[in-house]
Amino acid sequence: MVAWPAVIEALFDCIPDMVFFIKNSRGEYVVVNQTMVERCGRHEKTEILGRRAEEVFPPPLGQSYSDQDRRVLQTGQPILNQLELQVYLSGGTGWCVTHKLPLQDRDGRVIGLVGISKDLQAPSEKGQDYKALAEVVRFIQQHYDQPLKVQHLAAIANLSPYQLEQRFRKVFQITAGQFIQKVRMDIAVRRLRQTKDPISKIALDCGYCDQSAFTRQFRQTVGISPAQYRKSVQGDRDLKAVDGPEWVG
Repeated sequence: MVAWPAVIEALFDCIPDMVFFIKNSRGEYVVVNQTMVERCGRHEKTEILGRRAEEVFPPPLGQSYSDQDRRVLQTGQPILNQLELQVYLSGGTGWCVTHKLPLQDRDGRVIGLVGISKDLQAPSEKGQDYKALAEVVRFIQQHYDQPLKVQHLAAIANLSPYQLEQRFRKVFQITAGQFIQKVRMDIAVRRLRQTKDPISKIALDCGYCDQSAFTRQFRQTVGISPAQYRKSVQGDRDLKAVDGPEWVG
């Protein structure tokens, strides 16, 4: 009989731009792929297996990931297509889309979860699909500080809202709304790193109605608050990697 978990693990070991993991009902890793091992700065899978996220990742990121796991394990509700910003100890960042699904036994009880985090790849600007969105992309990049509606963006591209969403998914692997979020977060992260501007000002300048809304979105996307991120990159690093050069979501 084929050992399916081992086959699946071996398959995901061959995908360098995707983190794959399975956790038990206690939130402990029972399967991870090689990409996760490398991005955690580890050498062997055994250094991760049997541990929870807060034991693998630095605080407060590890606790944030464990809280996310608990929501899936306790409610049985999946996390799908969540845009997240990975933060590296070097100060660099990288975007991914994360999915976490509950695993159930034959009686419907949640016994664990399975998850992937897929890196977003830069699209080719030569394709016709990208060219159809080029004007919309420029508009978002120039007006990210203003309220942006999909209906308006679709009209700019002479597409229906449905067609616009399909094009964005095909070209950028995310929705139009997620693309707007990504543009705003990229600007916010850069300003948090390079300036001493008040967080409230950064929030308003990046299109958020107030600092609270910005902080909620930032925490959901990055895993930590804007203040914690700024502190980690401008000095006093509270986010120290655990035996490794970088961490992932």
